[in-house]
Amino acid sequence: MDKRRILIVDSNAELRTLLLEVLSELGHDVVATGNREDAVERDDLEDFDLIISDLTDEADGGVQILSELKRKRLLVPIVVSSEEANHHGVVKAFKLGAANFLRRPYDDAELRNIVEKTLGYKLRFVEDMKVLPFVHEKIEFELPSDLSLMNGVLHFLHERVAQLGVIRPESSNLFIALDEAFVNAVKHGNRGDTSKLVRITAELSSKEARFTIEDEGDGFKVNEIPDPLDPANLFKASGRGVLLIYNIMDEVAYNERGNSLTMVKRAESSLDHELIESLAPDDASAANS
Repeated sequence: MDKRRILIVDSNAELRTLLLEVLSELGHDVVATGNREDAVERDDLEDFDLIISDLTDEADGGVQILSELKRKRLLVPIVVSSEEANHHGVVKAFKLGAANFLRRPYDDAELRNIVEKTLGYKLRFVEDMKVLPFVHEKIEFELPSDLSLMNGVLHFLHERVAQLGVIRPESSNLFIALDEAFVNAVKHGNRGDTSKLVRITAELSSKEARFTIEDEGDGFKVNEIPDPLDPANLFKASGRGVLLIYNIMDEVAYNERGNSLTMVKRAESSLDHELIESLAPDDASAANS
């Protein structure tokens, strides 16, 4: 592995020295300190490729650097360490974005493995993320009215939207809205006629996902279904798919004919999205460049 710059913050002088020696032997440029306040106040934190910080018994012991990195939107992976994996600070550290955990006293092989893995994360994930704010992609599908094709298309789109940081896949209900829109186009729009096509267009960026689903049917009058914004109507059979779409998506619009649906999902708040957004060029700077 190439030489990387690593900051060690550990109140235990013996363990701090051990980390310094092992990581220096691996060829890395290592800075070690036992003063947590000095580490937090460093103005070169973003120049490190990895930070290893112990967790203390203080209320916020070991997570100050994580908080500072998040406040400054700096992309430096942090490995936290303690003698107990159930240390009260571990959960808090991972919620703030810790990349990994080291159990103390350190096992040499485990230490090397976790450091290598975390540095690999920095190279692959963080460096790849730098391009995401500049992504504006358009994906188009033209499919026969066949529900057996649905899952493959929807999983592809769902995964791509998640990769751009627009949604958190474990908690997002975007898939439901896409599913309902596709089913409506096939069943109600094209009446299951496989000679008719369903056209799906996805325009994606790190800020939002915009989908247009068009069928070749006669369309329908949206104003004839129950008010889609009234939650009570979700339990009615009539237009249930449309009601779900309206309640899941941030914007929903049909064309005049009623055979083309456009729906927009804006970026949800998540660590990945915050990281991606932090890499976007400043509007003013971009305008002056």
